[in-house]
Amino acid sequence: MQLSVNSLSQLPQAAEAILASSAGNKIFLFYGEMGAGKTTLIKALCEALGVTEPATSPTFSIVNEYIGHKNRIYHFDFYRLKNQTEALDMGYEEYFYSDAYCFIEWPEKIPDLLPDHYANIRIQVLDSNSRSISIENI
Repeated sequence: MQLSVNSLSQLPQAAEAILASSAGNKIFLFYGEMGAGKTTLIKALCEALGVTEPATSPTFSIVNEYIGHKNRIYHFDFYRLKNQTEALDMGYEEYFYSDAYCFIEWPEKIPDLLPDHYANIRIQVLDSNSRSISIENI
């Protein structure tokens, strides 16, 4: 599936479309260059799932936890990992296999630890306000 987002006001609709097209996947991998809007899109997804507290980037904490209407949500930012062992040490399996939603920024840092099934979200910057978002269920 391909989405075009031309303003921040379109993010709630994009988040709903992504969740509706996820084919039951609760693991979402976010790819895009620095500043592409991965965290901003994840904030919209958290809001769509009923999170009322502000969703923030877990750049330094590596993982943030939120509670939605019916779901627990984990938001990961693996950008600062030096190697996959750091994800092993934090017990990533407990999160990934907990049946909670997992939104993972910089999954390329843990290629050997990814689960078998997930939704790939690729964000391409078109201009300062526009993004192309592709969603593929694996």
